[in-house]
Amino acid sequence: SSTPALDDTIRSQFEPLWRKAAAEELDEWKETSEGCLALTIVLDQLPLNMFRGTAESFSTEHQAVATAKQAIRLGFDQRLPVERRAFLYMPLMHSESLADQELSVGLFEAAGLENNLRFARHHRELIRKFGRFPHRNRILRRQSTPEEIDYLSSKEAFLG
Repeated sequence: SSTPALDDTIRSQFEPLWRKAAAEELDEWKETSEGCLALTIVLDQLPLNMFRGTAESFSTEHQAVATAKQAIRLGFDQRLPVERRAFLYMPLMHSESLADQELSVGLFEAAGLENNLRFARHHRELIRKFGRFPHRNRILRRQSTPEEIDYLSSKEAFLG
């Protein structure tokens, strides 16, 4: 977790870059493995940290997933050192699509990224059980089901 001052610093330094990526002004980065990795990080990690606790933190998730899938389809992931692949695969773990979750688990497993794999399996199980991440409901103004409310009040709850 970060501090408000750090969040403000991150936002002031990186928000202009993220906004360019969100507006598809950096799509030429998709032409290389390193570029896809960088764009994926900008679209996935930056908003999660800059806009923590708001719906905007998920606003470029679909673009991050699409960029990661393109990189995988082109074999760019295999050109990256294994420890960097984790950041390329992470948007799949953040997705509320079960197909993306299955792909995430398979990729982390194949890469031997055991620590990430543990989290990927946990994320996949949440999507299998609820079809979405219950901890996002309040932020995204979604109504929680009784099962989600029980889960969120339990010791096992993942709160983001």
